Amino acid sequence: MAGIKRKVPVHRLRCFLSMVGFFSKPGLFPWWARKTPGWSRLFLSTACKGNFTHVIAKKCQKGQKSQKEPSHLGPLDGSWQERLADVVTPLWRMSYEEQLKPVISGYRNKSTFSVNRGPDGNPKTVGYYVGTGRDGNIICVQSKHLKNIPQKHNQVAQYYETFLRQSPLEPCLLFHEGGYWRELTVRTNSQGHTMAIITFHPQELSQEELSVQKETVKEFFIQGPGAACDLTSLYFQESTMTRCSHQQSPYQLLFGEPHIFEDLLGLKIRISPDAFFQINTAGAEMLYQTVGELSGVNSDTVLLDICCGTGVIGLSLAQHTSQVLGIELVEQAVEDARWTAAFNGITNCEFHTGRAENILPQLLKSKEDEQLIAVVNPARAGLHYKVVQAIRNCRAIRTLVFVSCKPHGETTRNIIELCCPPNSAKKLLGKPFVLRQAVPVDLFPHTPHCELVLLFTR
Repeated sequence: MAGIKRKVPVHRLRCFLSMVGFFSKPGLFPWWARKTPGWSRLFLSTACKGNFTHVIAKKCQKGQKSQKEPSHLGPLDGSWQERLADVVTPLWRMSYEEQLKPVISGYRNKSTFSVNRGPDGNPKTVGYYVGTGRDGNIICVQSKHLKNIPQKHNQVAQYYETFLRQSPLEPCLLFHEGGYWRELTVRTNSQGHTMAIITFHPQELSQEELSVQKETVKEFFIQGPGAACDLTSLYFQESTMTRCSHQQSPYQLLFGEPHIFEDLLGLKIRISPDAFFQINTAGAEMLYQTVGELSGVNSDTVLLDICCGTGVIGLSLAQHTSQVLGIELVEQAVEDARWTAAFNGITNCEFHTGRAENILPQLLKSKEDEQLIAVVNPARAGLHYKVVQAIRNCRAIRTLVFVSCKPHGETTRNIIELCCPPNSAKKLLGKPFVLRQAVPVDLFPHTPHCELVLLFTR
């Protein structure tokens, strides 16, 4: 099993458990055996002091060498590869045994590659960034040496770079400076199927001129050198913004299958180009099993799957609960969830498209007499305040499982609002939740990041 629950590096586990005040002295203590009084107060005290940011930053210091920013672009040599590895996979210098991870290489099922100037100054370099736009020192470095990127992803990126260097059109490095070719996203599944998505700034090109570019890149990957990538599908998206949803600017299928499929927890899952799916498939199984164990769902409960993505958490628990109600912003992801439910013969799931802060309050009004369990898996920005408010003020929700990939910043604010005493000024009127368990699940070997699963009850 690729994802590991509890068996994470000691320094990682200590950092996460220190967030909730479970460490009283050096050494690893079993959090499930402790019954420390006043957990809510202890956790809130730790969170309010900003320890989330501190412990995460402290983790990043391990396995890294301090390096000064070069004042000029040097030759393409090992130092640039090392700098990129330090940024993207800062634990790459640690041995397998030190990381205590069973799957440590090529685990990502989705990679997004940028286009910018490389160490040699070529603006048509495909890879990942070292430096920042704010400091004006961005360098794009090829990623074929990174341990978390699959060989297939690097292959597609390499051929995309080859295509760009043959194209007469310039890349779009900064929107106001013009240019056309932008980032590349590659998705793969455990069966070896590959979906590529190319983002393109149309500038002032006519529809006829756009068609020429789409046909050119299509032919490159079907009959040209890019055919070596053996793509299952190729998408093209015209985008004038940093990020565009399918509704804002449709993904155009140039060739191949419109979706990619994955087998997970006994289900066949459909995944659209812009649908969220955990980037470590085997690790996601461990994550979702952990959520199921902590949630305690049974045949009498209704499960609320908030920010559900393709609906995998709710769908995997559907057989153990009376009903699943999913809420997701991305329309394509909801369509995937509905397809997955129908294909797998699941009939007690209902998925709603839209912002959780708009849908959840109304949905809860119709379920006031039910026994509700809520699972939230928000993006890094955390939950909207109205969502926290709706959960806090719904007496039918006695159990909440919070899945976070960034347990500081806005997530800290969410947790404080869930656990603080009632506050009429903030319209937090319901009984406060109490943090009962925290389980880190390591989906990101070679990096300082983990998914953190928090169990709250009241």
